[in-house]
Amino acid sequence: MTSIETTQATEKSWFGHPRGLTILFLTEMWEMFSFFGMRAILVYYMTKHLDMDQEYASVVYGVYAAFVYFTPVFGGMLADRWLGKGRAVVIGGSMMALGHFMMSSEALFYPALCMIALGNGLFLPSLASQIEGLYRAGDERSKSAYNIYYVGINLGGFLAPLVCGTLGEAFGWHWGFAAAGIGMLLSLVIYLGGRRYLPPEPALGAATREVRPPMDRAARERFGLLIGIAAIVVIFRGAYEQNGNTIALWADTGIDRVLAPGWTIPMTWFQSVNSLAVFALTPVLVARWARLAKRGIVTPLLGRMAFGAAIVGASYVALGLVAAWSEAHGTRASWIWLFVWFVVFTIGELYILPTGLALFGRMAPEGFRATSIATWFFAGFFGNLLAGWLGTLWSRMGHGAFFVLIGAVAGLSAVLLYMLNRRHSGVGQHGQAGSTAVLAR
Repeated sequence: MTSIETTQATEKSWFGHPRGLTILFLTEMWEMFSFFGMRAILVYYMTKHLDMDQEYASVVYGVYAAFVYFTPVFGGMLADRWLGKGRAVVIGGSMMALGHFMMSSEALFYPALCMIALGNGLFLPSLASQIEGLYRAGDERSKSAYNIYYVGINLGGFLAPLVCGTLGEAFGWHWGFAAAGIGMLLSLVIYLGGRRYLPPEPALGAATREVRPPMDRAARERFGLLIGIAAIVVIFRGAYEQNGNTIALWADTGIDRVLAPGWTIPMTWFQSVNSLAVFALTPVLVARWARLAKRGIVTPLLGRMAFGAAIVGASYVALGLVAAWSEAHGTRASWIWLFVWFVVFTIGELYILPTGLALFGRMAPEGFRATSIATWFFAGFFGNLLAGWLGTLWSRMGHGAFFVLIGAVAGLSAVLLYMLNRRHSGVGQHGQAGSTAVLAR
């Protein structure tokens, strides 16, 4: 029996994995509950309670979502160099909890958004980066650890709109924000209570920082390709991020949500369909890719991303046709259309976003992995800004035409990714896809 097998046999574990993974799983689940719970009601709060103009609310939503992707770039640097991962999680989580409770005051709306975005920057990279430290080198269980952790992300995302959204719609938006704050407090309590099961913090200081190798020509060319991919992903995210913005508005005004006499589906519940579809579809897609690999059929990662962008684009075009028909006949579309759209939309998401992040992790030159992942986050930052600007067109044109336009934006990203794949079809093919999908919000 090897030393690794001996350690596995003698260590105390939960569900076959180190206890620390359960702590990280539950911590992230409740953090996602707070994050997606607040996001599910944010647009409604701005337009219905604060009486913001739809175009202005779209810009605010886009800027907030953009900085959620921007702050982890610097939060990870602070954690690695000065704070340490554990302290960064606690500080960041406390800031996020405070921000959610601050949302209960209209006067603190903008400071609250800033507080949540800054706290997320410390929390997000510091928590996920502790997974690898739970396993010894060569431990095969580490390969499935990220998949388990990803379930926690989507479980929190699934529950959040059902709880926070329902409270917000039925009793007042402040109750929904308060529920998100309580979820964040639960996340902190679980993390603090289980810190003894987590890996010890490495020493901090200039002497312990990794010395980067020089950036040679090959590394520069690789980064040039990554920047090109990131620029295309910015375009894609301009379309993708409408799911929490204009799609949420259409669920309110364009969908017949009456399920039975006297009972109407809460508009925020549709935000849970995305996470539900991730649960159902991820095993199917992973199994399909595994079967293809056994048969010697290797799917180029850029080609997979292009296919995912095309699916998202087609889903928006189909939704545009439904919306245009409903507008022409002066009626609302059935809720079934929106449910099916979320399922198809999620299929496209699973092809492009986890694959893209895994690609950025694989292609990173030695010593520049954090910089590579930062490039991915910057794509999310600019993509959300683009999404916010595109959302301002919602009030200026018919909803059917708007969705077709968004479909064209996603389709443009698909064409560009396909063209890039024709030139670089073999990039990132080594290893197992999706291991870093944990950060793909």
